[in-house]
Amino acid sequence: MNRTTQVPDALPARGRNGAATAAPPPARATTRRRPASSQWAAWAFLAPVTLYLVLFYAYPLYRNIDLSLRNYTVRSFVQGDAPFTGLANYRAVFDDPTFAPALLHTVVFTAVCLVFQYAIGLALAVFFNQHFRLSATLRALFLVPWLLPLIVSASTWSWMLNSDSGVVNATLHAVGIGPVNWLTSPSWSLASVIIANVWIGVPFNLVVLYSGLQSIPTSLYEAAALDGANAWQRFWRITFPLLRPVSAITLLLGLVYTLKVFDIIWIMTKGGPADSSTTFATWSYQLGFGNLLPAFGPGAAVGNLLVVAALVFGLVYVRVQRKQALS
Repeated sequence: MNRTTQVPDALPARGRNGAATAAPPPARATTRRRPASSQWAAWAFLAPVTLYLVLFYAYPLYRNIDLSLRNYTVRSFVQGDAPFTGLANYRAVFDDPTFAPALLHTVVFTAVCLVFQYAIGLALAVFFNQHFRLSATLRALFLVPWLLPLIVSASTWSWMLNSDSGVVNATLHAVGIGPVNWLTSPSWSLASVIIANVWIGVPFNLVVLYSGLQSIPTSLYEAAALDGANAWQRFWRITFPLLRPVSAITLLLGLVYTLKVFDIIWIMTKGGPADSSTTFATWSYQLGFGNLLPAFGPGAAVGNLLVVAALVFGLVYVRVQRKQALS
């Protein structure tokens, strides 16, 4: 008959004299779990932001991409049975004779507006940084163009630049200069909308750059003045280099805003005459909503080109900032 013997799970350790010693206690986990209540609180705070981003950013972007990949008509847009066409809408946009002028106008409009908005805003920020009397009042007045609704600003500029009764032509006539067809001439229509957009965008640059100037220590200017640096040298050696991070985000935000400017151009010129002031923003609207037979697919494709352009510049900004942080 076989006998089975039970082997103990752990034998006590023996010391030098043969006496049994107690086994060391098992190690306890050093990490502590976060309480479930705090995790639920974190998700509760994130939920509104996540819902907002999904509803107003992710879903519209998805719908716009879907529009650009299908042949939507008014009937199929309502019924939702548009056939899939792939990149046919993008090929139609690239082959359209309006593509090259619209691309050129978009680049010129964006570049010129950014340069003048930043230059004038920086000059005004440096001017107001000297803290003279009525400085705060004048800064508040410069914010008025930024606070006005765009439809009001565009309508005001349309009246001012009117060829027959505009105040600009009346002023030119008073100094002996002939009238200019600001809004009805292909040579001046793009310049007109650029002037209006620069006027609207200067206050934003002024506010952001002025806040950046406030963070520069005054001791640096005092030390430079003791070393004999003049005003231009202090600006070029101190102000401009230390404003680079603020300037970068100002130009990036200005770029994204200027790429999608639609209200001002549409109210003042409607992209004309003869497409002389048409940009991607106005062209996208014309394709999708400006005709009796709307082309939803090509219009969405043009809008996606603007999204890609803004995304590319955003990634370039992130890469430049990362290199500056590592250097």
